[in-house]
Amino acid sequence: MSGLSIDDVSMRFDLPNGGSVQALKNVSLELKSGELMSVLGPSGCGKTTLLNILAGFLAPTEGSIVLNGHKVTGPAPERGMVFQQGALFEWMSVRKNVSFGPDMKGVPRADSAKIVDHLLDIVGLQDFKEKMVYELSGGMQQRVALARCLANEPDVILMDEPLGALDALTREKMQSLVLDLWKETGKTIILITHSVEEALLLGERLLVMAPRPGRIHKEYRLPFADLGAGNDLREVKKHPDYAPTREQILEMIWEMEEEIMGRSEDEK
Repeated sequence: MSGLSIDDVSMRFDLPNGGSVQALKNVSLELKSGELMSVLGPSGCGKTTLLNILAGFLAPTEGSIVLNGHKVTGPAPERGMVFQQGALFEWMSVRKNVSFGPDMKGVPRADSAKIVDHLLDIVGLQDFKEKMVYELSGGMQQRVALARCLANEPDVILMDEPLGALDALTREKMQSLVLDLWKETGKTIILITHSVEEALLLGERLLVMAPRPGRIHKEYRLPFADLGAGNDLREVKKHPDYAPTREQILEMIWEMEEEIMGRSEDEK
C-alpha cells in the first residue's frame, strides 16, 4: 500500500516527579504518496513531537505509523529530515555533504558524482560545490540540507521549521524552491511551520493542531501550493481566497493562544 498512515497515535512523556505530559492524543491521518502537507498550531501543540515520531526518533505511547505498508519502528533512509538549522558537516565541502548518503550506501563514485551534480543544479549551488559549508549563507546552507536529504532518495521528506531562521527575502526564495522540488521530484513532504502565510503557500493540505493534548483541530485543502509552483508567490497571495483563509486561521490560533494563557493563569 503506497502512502503514509498515522493510526491513532498518542504520545505521553512521563516526568521525574511522577506526573506526565500528554503531548499527542489520538492523531489519525492518511497521506497519499506525493502530497504536500503543512502543519501549523500554537506552541505546545505537539507539531515537532509528531514529526519526530514520523522520523522514527520517538516511539509513540499508543498507535502506529505505517509507510508504504511497513510499520515505522525507527529512523530509516525512506524518511529524510531537514531541520531548522541545516545539521550539516561544516568541515566538509558542499559536494561531500551532499554525497555523504550515497557514499555510506556504497554507491560507485561516478554514480554518486552524477547524483550530486544533478541535485546541486536543482538547488542552484553547482558553482559552490567545492566551498566549505561554513562559507555559505544561511539560505545556501538550507539548500545544501535539501540536496543532502534528496540524495538519499527518501519517499517522505520531513521538514521542521526549515526556513524559520532565514530573512524574509531568502525565506520567500526558499519557499519557491520547496514547491519546485515538490513538483519535480514527486516526493511526499510534511512541513512544520509557525508562519500562517508559509503554511498556506506550502500546503496543498494544511493541518491546524490544537494543544493540551496535541490533536488535529481542522484540516484545509488548498490551491495555493499548486498555483505557486513555478510562479511568483506574491501573485498567489492576491488569490481571492488567500486573505480570508489566512485571517480565519490566524483568528483560530489566537483563540487557542488566549485559551492557553487563561489556563496558565488558572494554574498559578
